[in-house]
Amino acid sequence: MTRNPSLPLWSLILPPLGLVAVLASVSKMGGVGAGIGALILIGCVLAAVHHAEVVAHRIGEPFGTLVLAISVTVIEVSLIVSLMLAEGGDGATLARDTVFAAVMIILNGIVGLCLLAGGARHHEQRFVQRGVSATLAVLAAMVVLTLVLPNFTSTVAGPVYSNSQLIFVAIMSLILYATFVLVQTVRHRDYFLPATTGTLPADAHAEPPSVRTTWTAFGLLLVALVAVVLLAKGLAPTLERAVVGAGLPLALVGVAIAALVLAPESLAAYRAAKRNRLQTSLNLALGSALATIGLTIPSVAVVSLVLDLPLSLGIDAKGITLLGLSLMVSILSLGTGRTTVLQGAVHLVIFAAYLFTTIVP
Repeated sequence: MTRNPSLPLWSLILPPLGLVAVLASVSKMGGVGAGIGALILIGCVLAAVHHAEVVAHRIGEPFGTLVLAISVTVIEVSLIVSLMLAEGGDGATLARDTVFAAVMIILNGIVGLCLLAGGARHHEQRFVQRGVSATLAVLAAMVVLTLVLPNFTSTVAGPVYSNSQLIFVAIMSLILYATFVLVQTVRHRDYFLPATTGTLPADAHAEPPSVRTTWTAFGLLLVALVAVVLLAKGLAPTLERAVVGAGLPLALVGVAIAALVLAPESLAAYRAAKRNRLQTSLNLALGSALATIGLTIPSVAVVSLVLDLPLSLGIDAKGITLLGLSLMVSILSLGTGRTTVLQGAVHLVIFAAYLFTTIVP
């Protein structure tokens, strides 16, 4: 019998060490401190992935993939709100830039990497197409309502919503996400379970961890996620100075921070694809995109309305073009229930175009 998944010593030490680094403000200790903070941040990311996999193994699919997605999104919301409060009017586009960067990273970067890595090792991978199609339908509705439609409303000039429109979109986002979670976990849970055909991963029948181990892993997961976001926030000024010094657009800072926040989900999805668990990988990646919009937009909308802070949600024409291309390609590449390295390569090319046009607008 396979023993319970263990919690290695490094995974127990790194999350508390991350909080110590945050409290000690290592990122403000010059170049050496920033380097130490970056190394600890990477370690916390790896620890978060390990603990998330332990929890997911205990509670099973598709509940397991919700743990990391929602945890990261809640902390991401806290980070955005704190920055909005600190910057006031200068943070009007912060939520938009963060959400758009997260969607592009997930839809093209993470999905493309998972399809390419999984296809390279297993040639062809299968998943339950009905669940992925349902996820993409909800995602398309969310991104258009939150990031595209504000450019075409006329009640208020500019890429912004009026108060009533913002309330409406926030409520609709919550309704869509809540309905998706209900369908994923209760009504049509089988749509999101790994397909039983094909070669199973070697650890598919490993004995789940004990209740005590699971709760320990869950607590350390939260600690690691908090450390990742706070360290990323502390390292952001150093990164910003480096970007400005190199003559690059400041929008690249937002992309870098979004990538750091999404790093635990990215690694977890990548490792699942390598183990021939493409269904789990797609559940985690696409579910994270839904959670990012479904929880972030309503939260920042409430902050904006209560504190009377400006909030600009509409992306520009270049962003609309790339977003539309990403959604169209995702529907085509994930519309058959089978993937190869070709689909992964296409998604990664679109992601490269997004990064390049961010650097060279």
